[in-house]
Amino acid sequence: MINEGVDNQNLKQKTAQGLFWGFLSSGGMQLLNLIIGIFLARLLSPGEYGIVGMLAIFTLLANNLQESGFGVALVNIKDIKHNDYNAVFWFNIAMSLLLYLILFLCAPLIAAFFHQPCLVSLSRFVFLAIIFAAVGISPNAMLVRSLKMKEKAITSLSALVISGTVGVIMAFKGFSYWSLATQQVLYNVVISIGRFYYTKWCPTFKVDFTPVKQMFSFSYKVLITAVLTTINNNVLTVIFGRLFPAQSVGNFTQANKWNTMANQLVTNTVAQVAQPVLTRVTDNNERQRRIFGKMLRFTAFLSFPALFGLALVAPQVILLAIGDKWIDSIPLLQILCVSGAFIPLYTIYQNLFLSQGKSGTYMWLTIGQIAVMLIAVLACHSLGIKAMVIAFACINIFWLLAWQVFAYRLIGYRFLTMLRDLLPFMGIALAVMALTYFVTLYISNMWMLLASRLLLAAALYFMVMKLLRARILEECIEFIRSKKSKSTTL
Repeated sequence: MINEGVDNQNLKQKTAQGLFWGFLSSGGMQLLNLIIGIFLARLLSPGEYGIVGMLAIFTLLANNLQESGFGVALVNIKDIKHNDYNAVFWFNIAMSLLLYLILFLCAPLIAAFFHQPCLVSLSRFVFLAIIFAAVGISPNAMLVRSLKMKEKAITSLSALVISGTVGVIMAFKGFSYWSLATQQVLYNVVISIGRFYYTKWCPTFKVDFTPVKQMFSFSYKVLITAVLTTINNNVLTVIFGRLFPAQSVGNFTQANKWNTMANQLVTNTVAQVAQPVLTRVTDNNERQRRIFGKMLRFTAFLSFPALFGLALVAPQVILLAIGDKWIDSIPLLQILCVSGAFIPLYTIYQNLFLSQGKSGTYMWLTIGQIAVMLIAVLACHSLGIKAMVIAFACINIFWLLAWQVFAYRLIGYRFLTMLRDLLPFMGIALAVMALTYFVTLYISNMWMLLASRLLLAAALYFMVMKLLRARILEECIEFIRSKKSKSTTL
């Protein structure tokens, strides 16, 4: 009993530390993304954004293929050895080189598909990021396993500062879409260097691929799921790129970028600790169920106000930050934000299944989601981009119920329990945003309207949570106070 208590306390402390640094990292990343994105959006046109956006799905799919699910598999191994990391490292390198060669040769076909000849040379440069990303997969798994979120945060922030600064300078100098391409490649170079610096790990040339074969039965399902998830998240860009002008693709890309920044603030905070923490309690169903529910509540506590709040202030944010040339992206952003509030919740469900080794369930649920989403989106094709985005958003919201069905089968987490965990935060966030909208409706100055809505919504949400004595809020305040007291003591 003493050992279990100590283990509970250590896990709780590590989880809290991981969430703290995950939040700092994610918050810092999104703040920097916001600042860099504003500069780039003011210097570049929707068409230039659209050109680079057309390549996103190819880069992401290639990254999924070269990683092949082994990064997740490394985190899931109970007793890991150097040879496990080494085998995955060299496998990733070999795959990345093969994929780059294939994409290099396919560049003219990609350019012809999108009717953009400039994509031949641009894509061959952008796809270099695949090779650099492969280098950092094994050391990243080491950082995740040991819950070294502080080191991950420093690495990610450094990579974004360096690559973003170079990108902005290039855009200012007139390098057009090449500035966005260079930013992508340089980011992967710097982040891989940082991961090696903090792990102090070195690959060896004595390679035994036996661990890769042993992990394959788990990792290939993660791979398929990652590929399908990438398709699900980026299929609209491909469809729009084929059917509509580059400017329309650029408007959607910009809207999706803002939505992604907001939901990734929450997703990255919890994703970095969800799998390693849930993996450590797989032998205790009740304990895992309790931790899973608490993670869902914490995610909902952050996600609903953040994304619904962005939908509320979307017109002011877009017009003030990047100008009226992006006005057509506003309604798309508002639609995406509603469904974006649910995206971080998916992360908790996904990591639950991965922690239990149920990568097959994870895979088939994702396949089902993509199939339904494609049918819904294509059925709305004749109604235009906005209708297609609405269909996409609706599927992303309601498919969470399918994940819930299998979560109940796996650990006994009930549907009514899910509703009790999520609906209060969603309902309060909606009520707060609605009240804020009507109270500030008659403010005409754009800057004052933005500031009023942000401050009023944040204050109302905090007050309601405080009055209801929300346990999640109390624990957050308690943790912050403990951090302050430690720093004061030091």
